[in-house]
Amino acid sequence: MATHKLFFITLFFFFLIPSIRSANSNLFREYIGAEFKNVTFADVPINSTVEFHFILSFAIDYTNTSSPSPTNGIFNIFWDSDNLTPSQVSSIKTKNPNVKVAVSLGGDTVGNDYAYFNPSSIDSWVSNAVASLSSIINRYHLDGIDIDYEHFDADPETFARCVGRLISTLKRNGVISFASIAPYDDDQVQRHYLALWKGYGYLIDYVNFQFYAYEKGITVPQFVDYYMNQSANYDGGKVLVSLSTARNPGGLTPENGFFAACRMLKRRQKLNGIFVWSADDSKARGFPYEAKLQSFIKRFGKRRAVGGIPVTWKFLKTKCEFHFPNLVSKEIISLAR
Repeated sequence: MATHKLFFITLFFFFLIPSIRSANSNLFREYIGAEFKNVTFADVPINSTVEFHFILSFAIDYTNTSSPSPTNGIFNIFWDSDNLTPSQVSSIKTKNPNVKVAVSLGGDTVGNDYAYFNPSSIDSWVSNAVASLSSIINRYHLDGIDIDYEHFDADPETFARCVGRLISTLKRNGVISFASIAPYDDDQVQRHYLALWKGYGYLIDYVNFQFYAYEKGITVPQFVDYYMNQSANYDGGKVLVSLSTARNPGGLTPENGFFAACRMLKRRQKLNGIFVWSADDSKARGFPYEAKLQSFIKRFGKRRAVGGIPVTWKFLKTKCEFHFPNLVSKEIISLAR
C-alpha cells in the first residue's frame, strides 16, 4: 500500500512541477515563408540564449493548384519551399541548438480567396490531417504545429473536436512536442478558438494572440488591457505578446511603446514571450527589431515565479486521462482526503 501511494504522490508532482513555471519567459517565435520574399532561416538574427521557434507559414488543407479547393484535412505545403527546405531546417537546428521549427495551419488566404476550415466530417478530417501532417512534419524535421485558421465553414464545436483530436493524436504518437494557437479579436474567430480552449486547452502550449490585428495607434495602457483581457479568456495559457513588422501595422509598434508595454507585463510576471509576424516583412526592412527583441527577453527570461496553470483536481484528472488512459485517476484524488 505504501508503494502504491508513493507512486501516485510521485505522479502528482510529475504534473505539479510543469505548472510551477516561469511567468517571464525567454521564448521568441517568428513566422516565416508566407510571402515568398526569398527569406531563409539563416537570414534571421538568432540569439543563442533565447528559446527560438520558426513557424513555417503555411500548410493548408487545400489543393495546391491554380484554383485551390478544400481537401478535408489533406494538407499541402503553401510556404516558400524553395528557400525553406528540409535540409535547411536540419541545418539551422544543428547550428543553433536553441532553435525549433513548427508549421502553421490555415492562415488567412489561399490563392486569391479566404482559406476556410471546411471538414466533411470530424472523423475523416482528423484521419486525413494526422496522416498528411505526420508525413510533412517527419520529412521537414519539425517539432510542433500552430493553428491559424481565420475563416470557418464549420461550427465552433466541430472545429474544437477536429483540431483537439489532431493535436492529441500527434502528441500521443510522438510526432510533435508542442502546439500553439493564433487567434485574434474577432467574434467568430474567438468563438471557435475559445471552444477549442475549453475542451482541449491542456494540450495547447502557447497562445500566439495577434495583438497587431487591433486598431492602429493604440496606447501602452490599451495594449496592456488587451493583453490582460485575452489572458483571462485563455485562462492558464501562455499568451505571448506580438507585433507585426509590415509597413503601417496595427496594434502597438516599438516606436510607440511596445517595449514599455513589455516592461509593464514583465513587472507583473506576465511576459510569456514574444512573437513576430513576419520574417518575410522583416527581411525587406533589414530585420529592424529581431535582435533587440531577443536581447530584451533574454534579460528577463531567467527570473522565475510561481504562476501559470492552477493545479486543480479537475486539471490533474484531465492530464492523467490524456497521458495514462488506463489509470484510475480517482486514486490520486483520494490522497487529498
